[in-house]
Amino acid sequence: MRALPLSRLFALALRQLLRDARSGELRVLFFALLIAVASSTAIGYFSARLNGAMLLRATEFLGADLLLSGSAPATSEQIEAGRQLGLDHAQVVEFSSVIATDQGIQLASVKAASAGYPLRGELKSAAAPYQPEQPGTGPGPGEAWAEARLFAALDLKIGQSIEVGNLPLRLTRVLTYEPDRAGDFYSLTPRVLMHLDDLPATGVVQPGSRVRYRELWRGDEQALQRYQDGLQAGLAAHQSIEDARSGNRQIGGALGRAERYLNLASLAAVLLAGVAVALSAARFAARRFDSSALLRCLGLSRREALSLFALQLALLGLLACIAGAVLGWAGQLILFKLLAGLLPAGVPPGGALPALAGMAIGLVALAGFALPPLAALGRVPPLRVLRRDLLPVPPSSWLVYGAALLALGLIMWRLSLDLKLTLALLGGGLLTTLLLGGLLLLTLRSLRRLLARASLPWRLGLGQLLRYPLAAAGQALAFGLILLAMALIALLRGELLDTWQDQLPEQAPNHFALNVLPAEKEAFAARLAEISPQPAPLYPIIAGRLTEINGAAVKQIVSKDSTGDRAVRRDLSLTWSAELPSGNELVEGQWWTTGGAGAVPGVSVESELAESLQLQLGDLLTFDVGGLQRQARVSSLRKVEWDSFQPNFYMIFEPGTLQDLPATYLTSFYLPPNSEQQLVELARAFPAATLLQVEALLAQLRSILAQVTLAVEYVLLFVLAAGLTVLFAGLQSTLDERIRQGALLRALGAERRLLIAARRTEFALLGATSGVLAALGCELVSLLLYRFVLDLPWQPHAWLLLLPLIGALLVGTAGVLGTRRALNVSPLAVLRDT
Repeated sequence: MRALPLSRLFALALRQLLRDARSGELRVLFFALLIAVASSTAIGYFSARLNGAMLLRATEFLGADLLLSGSAPATSEQIEAGRQLGLDHAQVVEFSSVIATDQGIQLASVKAASAGYPLRGELKSAAAPYQPEQPGTGPGPGEAWAEARLFAALDLKIGQSIEVGNLPLRLTRVLTYEPDRAGDFYSLTPRVLMHLDDLPATGVVQPGSRVRYRELWRGDEQALQRYQDGLQAGLAAHQSIEDARSGNRQIGGALGRAERYLNLASLAAVLLAGVAVALSAARFAARRFDSSALLRCLGLSRREALSLFALQLALLGLLACIAGAVLGWAGQLILFKLLAGLLPAGVPPGGALPALAGMAIGLVALAGFALPPLAALGRVPPLRVLRRDLLPVPPSSWLVYGAALLALGLIMWRLSLDLKLTLALLGGGLLTTLLLGGLLLLTLRSLRRLLARASLPWRLGLGQLLRYPLAAAGQALAFGLILLAMALIALLRGELLDTWQDQLPEQAPNHFALNVLPAEKEAFAARLAEISPQPAPLYPIIAGRLTEINGAAVKQIVSKDSTGDRAVRRDLSLTWSAELPSGNELVEGQWWTTGGAGAVPGVSVESELAESLQLQLGDLLTFDVGGLQRQARVSSLRKVEWDSFQPNFYMIFEPGTLQDLPATYLTSFYLPPNSEQQLVELARAFPAATLLQVEALLAQLRSILAQVTLAVEYVLLFVLAAGLTVLFAGLQSTLDERIRQGALLRALGAERRLLIAARRTEFALLGATSGVLAALGCELVSLLLYRFVLDLPWQPHAWLLLLPLIGALLVGTAGVLGTRRALNVSPLAVLRDT
């Protein structure tokens, strides 16, 4: 017989799909794929758009798309090469200079910028000190903008003049924000912004002056890449190139961790949806054994019959993937709305790639989890039309597990999950599932003794669970894990921060003072003693970088992305102290007892950093401090309470080690509520010092925590929806038997009310069991987190006792709704078909 054309097979598959559209297994299959694609698409868009936003943010930190910097001006050839490629260009020269007025002098950091600066980001200024800031272009020739602390230091007002070298400049605005400002909290001098055309007249920049020249470029990505490639060949030793990606590593650290978490949540949703797909596909195949046998009798080959049903699933999967991609795109819009306060204003749209990737994940999940049940349809013997007891040969185990593992591997590759982390979570989850599942099975079997004394609805409901203990245990575990995740998020949402704050002692420091000048140290300490009950000591601060350990370059020792790696890639805040600071505990070695440093002075290292750097007592460390090499020997290791709001340091040197180097001072102190006037007076008395309010940071932290937690709960809704599809898929897999059982009971005289009560009992018991597992798991996880990770006291949480009730209501309602068809089918019609 001639083979059926593909077009005829397609048309037949479409007709059968439309005819069977109302069947329960197809609806569950559709919604399972819909949820898998929607969660993957939403998280894919979130990650892609957030990465794009961080790249834009990184260009703002540079003030341009590409930056060429050096200690000497760029050559005319380098400038002309960029202009020939059509790139926008701006120039910046930075140097230190003494600002002179009739009232006095002040060392300042001066930036001379050309018109058009900055090329990325906004320059902001105010009309007067401490007034609202506004974006705008920079000062014109003959003008200057200065920070508010320069106005305070020299008692200046808008309209007055300052002298930069030989040139007087009129102050027209207060400088409040530069997008590309470099430095940290310990930058000492106030900032001044002037026009680049005025620089030659100042006479400040002379041969040998310490000046940084920066060439800013903006333009098309391809043109920028060509320009960067051309620069590499002729780059001088003092020059360096920066772009958004090279500066994005530090910015994207937290983003990478958040993205991994969201991808893990997406994997959980996809796996749960995959289980629902497998259950629904198994029922889809089982209910079409007769159709497959009939089609074989009508002349279709095994391959054509299999292709027909595969086309049905493919059409259904394609529709579900398209709908899921649209839903995921809409979902990420809501997610960005929830995080509006944490993200840049201009977030890129993301393109079509996340939607296509989400659809691909859905199709891979459909193929991997539905292929084994579908393969059985090609093996149905035609003789089944006469003998209903004939079943197809089941597929081999390697096909079943191989297809699922291949699908899981492809999904993990697409989500870019960390292999070790994912395998650890999957292995731990599997072990937990086996242990809890075994305990649950033993509990279900032990309930058999209660059936004899239970009422009829309880006997019917509990008997249904005992008839399929593996399915019941699997559903209870799935919902238990989902309720556990939701409860854990709710538990940590506010309690963690509140518990941490409760650990702080009375009158814990709520302000930090930075950049206290050495000449003002004694006066500042005396003023603090007047307004604060117990201020912390003033610690000297010198910026230095660890370069060698026992003569070996430190970068060859530390592992990437470790605490040590982050510490050696930047300048550390170095200090010295004769006494062990409060909140520090010696874990190895001895604190020095002498008053000065010996031939090789000692240094005390924070214990976690020492572990990351593989440091031991007696190791010789070399530091680069302002171009000078200083050595110290590790004399002790300290455990530091970083959350004590006291000044804390990775490195504390023996007194006498760094005292010949210029330093500023740092301290923390407590001010009672409603002490704003004292804080303002302190700021005016010491204008060079920077005062940081910790309470404002805590308020911002609470806001960020609330927004991020809301986003996490929003993502977990996809996991909850996937869990509901597992429940409905499990219900659908037993629906045929439930219909026959219900018809038989009704034929024997059972009332509809009795059957409804039995269903409620069954699913309420299943949901309550899930809630008990979730409550126990949540308490265990919180105990481990508090004791071994957060180092906080733990106590039981009584409100978790509500989880069994919540589980009973949630699963009970879903179960009754999912099996209502078993109560609506006519018993006579069912018994006739049996």
